[in-house]
Amino acid sequence: MKVVYNTATTINGFLATPDDSLDWLFAIPGDTPDLTPFMDDVTLLVVGRTTYDWVLRHENLLAEPAKWQAYFGDRPTFVFSSRPLDVPRGADVRLLSGPVTEALPQIVDAAGAGVVWVQGGGDLAGQFLDADALDQIVLSVAPVTLASGRPLLPRDLTWDRLRLREASKVGDFAYLTYDVSRHQP
Repeated sequence: MKVVYNTATTINGFLATPDDSLDWLFAIPGDTPDLTPFMDDVTLLVVGRTTYDWVLRHENLLAEPAKWQAYFGDRPTFVFSSRPLDVPRGADVRLLSGPVTEALPQIVDAAGAGVVWVQGGGDLAGQFLDADALDQIVLSVAPVTLASGRPLLPRDLTWDRLRLREASKVGDFAYLTYDVSRHQP
């Protein structure tokens, strides 16, 4: 199993605006990184409540549940939240509460040998890092800056734990893949 935080970010490291909007991302014209090859290996998705709610609203998934299948297929999606969830009809969405460290055995069991896609937010990805369970960070760096917003990864992560695996250009995006080494006490 491999845990990958794959997300889009602004040049200055924000995932969303202060009010949790991703509209800035979808306003960028031209080519964007293709997630199809990545999704081929994904067996499970993990997402925070704010990101989950935004996707439901933005894609109108409760009224159009067939879109869920088109985007995510039959993959289980674990949502970290302390409140009940609205779930699109037919989607395999599972509620988790509490810290990532407590949920990791359940995530590992459900993921099998595949890739766990941590979609966001940044603090959720940070909890995987804190648990020494984050293997890779994949960034689509957008040609945008925001004066403030939700940070990409609100943790200290220094050069000695990151190795650049790949860097490429896709339209106006920089596409960066970093391997994350385990914490050495």
